[in-house]
Amino acid sequence: MGALATTAVALIAGCGSGGSSTAAGAGAGTAGATPTASADGGAAGYWTRDKLLAAQPSRNWKPPGSPPATPGATPSGHAPVIPAPRVGALFSRSESGDHFCTASVVDSPGRDLLITAAHCIYSSKSGYNQDIVFIPDYQDGSEPYGVWTPSKLQVDPHWTSSSDPDYDVGFVVLKSNDGKNIQEVLGANQIGFNAGYSHLVRVTGYPSTANAPVTCINRTAEHSATQLKFDCGGYFDGTSGSPWLTDFDVQTRTGTIVGVIGGYQQGGDTPSISYSVYLNDSIRTLYQQAEALG
Repeated sequence: MGALATTAVALIAGCGSGGSSTAAGAGAGTAGATPTASADGGAAGYWTRDKLLAAQPSRNWKPPGSPPATPGATPSGHAPVIPAPRVGALFSRSESGDHFCTASVVDSPGRDLLITAAHCIYSSKSGYNQDIVFIPDYQDGSEPYGVWTPSKLQVDPHWTSSSDPDYDVGFVVLKSNDGKNIQEVLGANQIGFNAGYSHLVRVTGYPSTANAPVTCINRTAEHSATQLKFDCGGYFDGTSGSPWLTDFDVQTRTGTIVGVIGGYQQGGDTPSISYSVYLNDSIRTLYQQAEALG
């Protein structure tokens, strides 16, 4: 949702957590932990259509009286949704129930990397979540590009130790599916570091008010030296981790990620203003360390 030392890595995800035995060692280095998943067919086997539809958004705030977001709506800056399968819903299981965030495919040498918010991966109360799956272009229980499971998760130790909002970015290394890595199947967005504060961005995410993504286009601005902000209504719980794409090409449906919903107030305490960590050299280092795990 600074400067980087070592990185916390584990496998098991979402926000909140099932409290893995490896969570206690988070922040000690870059060695990955063994995945934790249900006994009933692993992470992918856990997620029936009913469970997907019943999953709750990752954050708990519910602004009273806020109007619902409408997929593809044009009022208030919303743009018609252009199918973007590089963006999807990230589901996870924790002691408090089933949850979802938003994540997207980011270009990497291993062709297997997602970017999301750290609070979608790690909770200070219970560590890493379980039964994580990524479903690209998810809509109303459908899995048009399959169900993808992670092999590693990576967040910064500043996040695991104190939930520092300037480190609310996380990376997920995905396992291959049917012999292919996710970037080979879907393509990927680039990532931009130290790109400045003002961009025209397209932000696509999965709000709690709909079973399909919403998209809005607007300019970003500087909230602080380490945070960006983006004004547009409809970004309710569940949109945490949504990528902020600049230089978006409608033909290739790709762009450059300059932020993800998270950071200050874990992305914002209202659905109309969203925040992101500024992707500085610390986030670049985190990305490079995640790349090395692929």
